Amino acid sequence: MKFDTIEDVLAALEAQNYVAERGLATTLFLALKMQRPVFLEGEAGVGKTEIAKVLARLLDVPLIRLQCYEGLDVHTAVYEWNYARQMLQIRLVEATGRQDQEAVIQEIFGPAYLIERPLLQAVRASESGKAPVLLIDELDRADEEFEAFLLELLSDFQITIPEIGTVSAPEPPVVVITSNRTREIHDALKRRCLYYWIDYPSREKELDIVRHKVPGLPEQLARQVVAFVQELRQADLYKLPGVAETLDWSRALMTLQRVDLDPATVDDTLGTLLKYHDDITRIRGRTGEQILARAKAER
Repeated sequence: MKFDTIEDVLAALEAQNYVAERGLATTLFLALKMQRPVFLEGEAGVGKTEIAKVLARLLDVPLIRLQCYEGLDVHTAVYEWNYARQMLQIRLVEATGRQDQEAVIQEIFGPAYLIERPLLQAVRASESGKAPVLLIDELDRADEEFEAFLLELLSDFQITIPEIGTVSAPEPPVVVITSNRTREIHDALKRRCLYYWIDYPSREKELDIVRHKVPGLPEQLARQVVAFVQELRQADLYKLPGVAETLDWSRALMTLQRVDLDPATVDDTLGTLLKYHDDITRIRGRTGEQILARAKAER
């Protein structure tokens, strides 16, 4: 799909049931035109990861995802050798008595013995003609050493494998980097990207998201759910619910065939909305009733 205007991006996102602000659509439009990575920051559950999935569908290209975590290293993210297969080949060579050791070394350190990890997959995928969408998810969970490695990759979109050589992407992948801001990402990496902060949505936008994502949910219940979550985000909680939790709660209530929120239902289903015991304990009971009363009054 080709995007000639920002309005085209907005319409395409809406067609995929992704309700976006114009600022986000503008950032995506510029990223595609300028072939620059997108760096999306915001609280967990506000739709950062979903952007990469939607882009892959719209562009009709593969989505390659690298989930970051503490201790992630270059070999896990880029490539590693298939050591088990290499050892079997060496044993076979020894058994057959082959003497051409240099040829054997070149063979076992060739492409057939290489295990491609997400970053190398993304660089090589465009060789087939279609640059993929590369999602580097939750970069803030990875160590700073790995973040430093990404600087070179995002600058040149090439990877050097000592035994083989340099692998370059004929066309750079569409890169989406996300962060929940559990730590600050270095400015050097941010400068290579187009930046956008995805905040918790307004009441009207969140209601629109619920209508798109949970069709069939009664309108009255949808309004109550959104109003309750908006009120809940004003509470002093360890982890505020994101849009993902709003949608989970909406689907749970629809599964229970509820058409109206009541205190008992709120208490029984808080586990789909809050993910920490202390938060659930704080809201369950009288506090939840008060929040629900305010939500119903402000609908």
